[in-house]
Amino acid sequence: MFKEIIKELLVEETKLHPSEVEKLLQTPPDLTLGDYAFPCFQFCDPKQDDELWQNVEKDFFIKKNPTDIARHFTDKLNDKKLPKEIEKVEAKGPYVNFFVNKKILAQTVLKINNNYGRGNAKQKILVEYCHANTHKAFHIGHTRNIALGESVCRILQRQGNTVVRTNYQGDVGMHVAKTLWGMQHLKELGLTIPKENKGNWLGIVYAKAAQAAKDESTAKEINLINQKLYAGDKVLKKIWEETRQWSIDYFHEIVYPDFQVTFDKFYFESEVEKEGVEIAKELLQKGIAKKSKGAIIMDLKKYNLDIFLILKSDETPLYATKDLYLAEVQNKEKPDKILHIVGSEQTFYFKQLIKTLELTKPKIGQKEQHLSYELVNLPTGKMASREGNVVLYQDTVKKIADTARKNLLERNSTINKKELEKKAKIITLAAIKYAMLAQGPNKTITFDENQAISFEGNTGPYLQYSYARASSILRKTKNKKNVSIPDLFTKEEIQLLWALSKFSQIVEKAAHSLNPSLIANYAHELAQSFNEFYHTTKVIGTEQEAFSCKLIESFRIVLKNALFLLGIEVMEEM
Repeated sequence: MFKEIIKELLVEETKLHPSEVEKLLQTPPDLTLGDYAFPCFQFCDPKQDDELWQNVEKDFFIKKNPTDIARHFTDKLNDKKLPKEIEKVEAKGPYVNFFVNKKILAQTVLKINNNYGRGNAKQKILVEYCHANTHKAFHIGHTRNIALGESVCRILQRQGNTVVRTNYQGDVGMHVAKTLWGMQHLKELGLTIPKENKGNWLGIVYAKAAQAAKDESTAKEINLINQKLYAGDKVLKKIWEETRQWSIDYFHEIVYPDFQVTFDKFYFESEVEKEGVEIAKELLQKGIAKKSKGAIIMDLKKYNLDIFLILKSDETPLYATKDLYLAEVQNKEKPDKILHIVGSEQTFYFKQLIKTLELTKPKIGQKEQHLSYELVNLPTGKMASREGNVVLYQDTVKKIADTARKNLLERNSTINKKELEKKAKIITLAAIKYAMLAQGPNKTITFDENQAISFEGNTGPYLQYSYARASSILRKTKNKKNVSIPDLFTKEEIQLLWALSKFSQIVEKAAHSLNPSLIANYAHELAQSFNEFYHTTKVIGTEQEAFSCKLIESFRIVLKNALFLLGIEVMEEM
């Protein structure tokens, strides 16, 4: 609200285009300098040909310094009656500084409810994420995809969109062939089928088989299994169906509940490969695709996208083969947008795929979008399932939960076992999810479980603890009515008011950029503002108790909603 009012004032006085004013408007580093600042350096060198500056009286600024220009705009603004939301405007060096009416700011913040931060977008967006392959281990690196995907879905929904959650899983291909080979050679690999956690155990089978595949004769055997499975070999199909179900059961019993994900649609590679082959052949017949050394390709060189292989010479389907039909299947949901959340190593592939769809199915191609994200490494380096150097998801959960239990018992030694386990699990999942979301998708994460579980710093448990601390204060108050907004505010109160007022703007930016880290880091800054307020402000038993408690209640609402958008639960006590 305040920013929009200030933008309107500046557009009117400077004659700049609104987008240019938006780009230039700043938040001062010190509250004594105002709540918003507008720099005037750029007027010393007006952009002669830029249409954003077309209405600016450029001749007026010739030979004037930015300090004089700031004073000129300040005088013009003060010559008119300022809106009630703006307390004053001052020139400070080359800046025009705006001070907003803090009582109106406080009135706005104290009205915050659970609808705060909701948008009115109306798109239907199909989001494809998780992609947990059957017959492989689900390790800690995979949690970035599911955490990112679920958070993006929640943010898009908060903005008013309808979201269709989908999961496209690899249940055929060389990784499956390796695991099936391993199942046929368990004794040689020193393995026995466990009674429980069979889906998780398949990751060990895959890793050992991948190591064995370094032998040329074993690699040939695995390649033959892949061909036979595709051809419908009955013996292999029976093993495949049983082991596939082990993986699916594991995902449904452990992974999806932990990440609070309920998918609307599941797609499997085995369901789209045959039709994908037919599409590739059809493109060849129509002269859209070409044949090269027996394979079917799309020549995308003129788009700087090289050659796109869509079907091998032996007609073994590739990712591209299957994705051509998957696009048609997903489009049956009639979405406005189809968003694929897939690692950055597939960025070039998706450029080729989307360009191919634009050329062959333009109405579908224009809906397609790839949201890429970088790898998750360990402090010891990169993970690789085929090498066996991964940290399994359940092992990570167990280790972090042990630390969480210890911290909880230090705070409350009388906590009952059931409550201890429940809280430890909630804290553990918060630690993992926040660690995966606190950095933007374009940044590589080095996952350190000891850092992630810390109750201090930029972590999920720190945010949960801040919420619980606020809840503790409110449980102690008896004065919740007769809220009177003070005439003067402390520095800490103003910082908290401003932090709370920014939530809607942050959610909108996160939805536009598909970047949950904006919300994660906002939540951390908000918690810091609250904790500074908590340490410097006495609440219970003061004249301003009702106001302070209402401010704390607004903090709880905003933090809880911010954490919900990250898939993180809060607790009233920790």
